[in-house]
Amino acid sequence: MANIKIINSSVNDDIYAVQAGPEDEDAVRELILATARWLNSMGSIQWGGLLQGEDSHDLKGAIARGEVFAFRKEGGVELAGAVILQQEPSEWDRKLWGEAEAGKGNAVFLHRLVVNRQFSGKGLGGDIMAWVERGIQFPGKDRMKLDCIANNEKLNRFYKQCGYTYKGEASGWSIYEKRLPDVKVH
Repeated sequence: MANIKIINSSVNDDIYAVQAGPEDEDAVRELILATARWLNSMGSIQWGGLLQGEDSHDLKGAIARGEVFAFRKEGGVELAGAVILQQEPSEWDRKLWGEAEAGKGNAVFLHRLVVNRQFSGKGLGGDIMAWVERGIQFPGKDRMKLDCIANNEKLNRFYKQCGYTYKGEASGWSIYEKRLPDVKVH
């Protein structure tokens, strides 16, 4: 199980976070696939492999390791969003960041941030990104790393607006990093 501590499950006034369990796997998978289909309909190739049955981030294993977080509206059952927060770099991360950088052991790797289209346009993506930094702790980790397809200007702009530093491009993917705040528990 992942070494994490949820400090505050509230993402905003309406949405809360939970560590996803096996009972959430189908709903998280469907939300990720729905996002991949939406991206595809917008002309993006990002996450296209998912539509061909590829699962490069091992959703089932990530849930079993406690690395997947689901976001729901208070009292609701439908997912508003989800994210994977891996404390060990995947093969994908090692490819993009390089073995030396990915293997330092001081980073959490953010993958598959998804927002249900019914909740889009309301700032939930930014709220989730803020929660990832302040609502949860990862002992021994001091930075968050993520990537996105380089030609998605809107997504690249979003990560920069969230305070992430552009670290370059690798194989057509933009890579970003942000130092995590020292969160004090009261």
